[in-house]
Amino acid sequence: MKVIGITGGVGAGKTKILEYLQENTDCEIIIADQVANRVKEPGQPCYDSIVELLGKDILGDDGFIDKLKMAARIFQDKSLLEKVNELVHPAVKDFILQGIEEARKENRLKVIFLEAALLIEAGYLPYLDELWYIYVEKEERIRRLEKGRNYSREKSEQIIGCQLSEEEFRKKADVVIDNSGAFAHTMIQLEKQCRIREIWH
Repeated sequence: MKVIGITGGVGAGKTKILEYLQENTDCEIIIADQVANRVKEPGQPCYDSIVELLGKDILGDDGFIDKLKMAARIFQDKSLLEKVNELVHPAVKDFILQGIEEARKENRLKVIFLEAALLIEAGYLPYLDELWYIYVEKEERIRRLEKGRNYSREKSEQIIGCQLSEEEFRKKADVVIDNSGAFAHTMIQLEKQCRIREIWH
């Protein structure tokens, strides 16, 4: 079983690529953001610590952490964001690595695709067989963010500026998928890489 990391900057179209891979390979997809939401649920590793840190007023009527209330609380005190990240990031990593280990033991899959914007920075590289970088030129990413997420140009540039540069992504990547143009072109690249690895349906 291979573990292939999927990374790239905001607006690179990673979600659409993962949907296409899900349809066409015998795979499991792990998305770090989804795991981060899960570890904050009641009974999960980060729930009690976050409620203790931020207070019970961040909870909704159902007892779950309310994302908007939590965001508002963190916005009031930026040092809290760092503390929340210190709780969440290790728990996410443990959860993901445990899932990969279980899948290896069961040997039921050909590949796991692991997607995270901070795959490189969070130290996942030693656990990956390969890293695929989804490349889209900066102007196209800004255009997509403006259209798809209603971001201002300023907000898009600010987020892009906080992420790794194209050069840094390329330096670490085993495969570069160019998703700048029509998705049909991306599909051809993905199929080629998957067929080489014998994971294509």
